[in-house]
Amino acid sequence: MFYKLYADLPPSSEIELHDLPVTRKPDLMRDFDDWLTIRSLPLETAREHLRDIRKVGMPINGVAVFQTSGTSGEPAVIVLSSSFVEYAYGIMMARFERYHWKLIREVRKLGVRVSITGGNGHFAGNGFNKLVQRLNPALARGFGLTFIEAEQPIDQLVDRLNAISNVSWIVTYPSMLAILVKEKEAGRLQIAPALFTTGGETLTEDLRARVARAFPSLKYDIADPYGCTECLVLSFECSRGRKHVNEDWVILEAVDESMQPVPDGTLSATVLLTVLANEVQPFIRYDLGDCVRFHEDSCSCGSPFRSFQVEGRQATLVRVGEVSLSPLVFDLEHERARRIQLVQNSERDFEVRIEPTDEAAVATVFQEVIPSVKRVFRDNGLEDVTVRESQSPPKFTASGKFHQVLPIRSADPRA
Repeated sequence: MFYKLYADLPPSSEIELHDLPVTRKPDLMRDFDDWLTIRSLPLETAREHLRDIRKVGMPINGVAVFQTSGTSGEPAVIVLSSSFVEYAYGIMMARFERYHWKLIREVRKLGVRVSITGGNGHFAGNGFNKLVQRLNPALARGFGLTFIEAEQPIDQLVDRLNAISNVSWIVTYPSMLAILVKEKEAGRLQIAPALFTTGGETLTEDLRARVARAFPSLKYDIADPYGCTECLVLSFECSRGRKHVNEDWVILEAVDESMQPVPDGTLSATVLLTVLANEVQPFIRYDLGDCVRFHEDSCSCGSPFRSFQVEGRQATLVRVGEVSLSPLVFDLEHERARRIQLVQNSERDFEVRIEPTDEAAVATVFQEVIPSVKRVFRDNGLEDVTVRESQSPPKFTASGKFHQVLPIRSADPRA
């Protein structure tokens, strides 16, 4: 596939990385069988494997196969070799400072590590843990992992957590963490973890502050490493709380809408990923769609690798005409609702879905939330937008993420 893509380029000795064309998920998936450097796993065989939920974390033809959630369009099929799995753990341990070893030792002594992610597919969160359990049971036992499906009703999820007497560490998405905070604030969630680790979505400073208030048991700040299924160990978070690119194995380019590099300190329109550790499925200048900002100064932790902030993800933006809105501008919290979701059905048609604390609260929540959403649109010059109530329940993505705002899929080719 890359042979055809690079057919018109000059010899490699005459070009730089930024001269290579950008690659995107739909194009790569369309040429999947030519994309892989092995011929033992055609796409249909991989998809047949992914359709069997009993085979989560089970290797096929000597490789591991996962899928992305498809938040921004077609799910991608991700293939990892055994050497990549070794790289992932090797890099993680190589980057640890004394702070990290001490943290892990202390948190393990306190109790159980719980992972709350999607359980209805071959997603990396659950799948990678099961893969490790198959390949190295002793290592898996050392992590003391308990898995809880994110898709279940909140009251059942809360009951399962409360039934564990010593939850010390929770790994989940920021959207699920926001739900746990609300349950803790309401007095329904009784656990007292010492550490949260989040990933897969943007962790806001507002949510970080709410977590600190709701869980005084936290001995450490929230760990929030940045990665993706395409590259599980894309970065590491140092003892100063900064995200650093694993630049000896990963190249991350912050670019503008024309795919030209932006200077450090400038928010990118998207970010391009090149993975040097996956010889089975090459990712070269792969458009992730995330907005990042590289720090202009070096980090006081002493790492030689560049550090950055993740400011948001393109797939989450709400677009109406020429106006783009962040999901954060909508106030979708209500004391009588456990979940509220705003769904964009067409460019100017939205519906509100709720999961109330009790059925008597339904009308009240709709009456207060819908005017609030309409006001956001009006404040941004959008008068002709319809916002209506829906009887459908809020829904999760296939991988178990809960997005308070579900935009329609973008027509932008990056999606």
